[in-house]
Amino acid sequence: MSTEHSQNVVRLPEPAKRAGAAESPCAACPIRDLAVCSALDDSELNHLNAIRLPVQLPHGAAAFDEGEPADYVYNLTGGFMKLYKLMPDGRRQITGFVFPGDFLGLASDTEYVHTAEAITDASLCKFKRVQLERLFRELPKLERRLLDISRNELAEAHNQMLLLGRKSAKERIASFLIMLVARAERLELSTDPLEIPMSRNDIGDYLGLTTETVSRTLTRLKQSGVIALNSDRRISIADPASLGEIAEGY
Repeated sequence: MSTEHSQNVVRLPEPAKRAGAAESPCAACPIRDLAVCSALDDSELNHLNAIRLPVQLPHGAAAFDEGEPADYVYNLTGGFMKLYKLMPDGRRQITGFVFPGDFLGLASDTEYVHTAEAITDASLCKFKRVQLERLFRELPKLERRLLDISRNELAEAHNQMLLLGRKSAKERIASFLIMLVARAERLELSTDPLEIPMSRNDIGDYLGLTTETVSRTLTRLKQSGVIALNSDRRISIADPASLGEIAEGY
């Protein structure tokens, strides 16, 4: 792993200790309240933990590749990942970024529709699909929680289509930064400065822009006083109201 990425791994806050739940590793998870297991009480966590396989991925490693049999699903508990598809001409389209608490591998029960690659060191909970589906019958509220997650993924896919189809480069970058702020707030991470775990090349592949356009647009936002560039991986939002107006096309 490069020095750059080892210095930019975002640490989640320590979870509050839950009474009577010391036996379960799930109870100590820092993103439990955001993850699929938030639907379960402490006693029910043991059922989920019994089929859980902990996975550690170094930066650049893939949890799964596009086209592989979709035998497992994953819950990201630490670090960040990207989802991408390879186009027939060899180009790459990043379809999303995965944050702690997000679920991966739900889109298909036959083959994975994209590749999931770590953009920092990452930790995940891995579940065999057939075992998880069996658990749904015992714990129906777990399945309802996964359905809620799937709806959120669909809404994000619709937002991505809007970004690529209707917005200018400046509007796309502004919208992307606002999304990162919202996710950081949800994870109780610092937003000043805002940590940017993905590279500018990844941002470009997600927003349908070249790396040069991403860098040029960020520089223009800095020159206009909307943001401050602390480094390639840290940005401060100096004027949130103006950033919001740009994202909306005003």
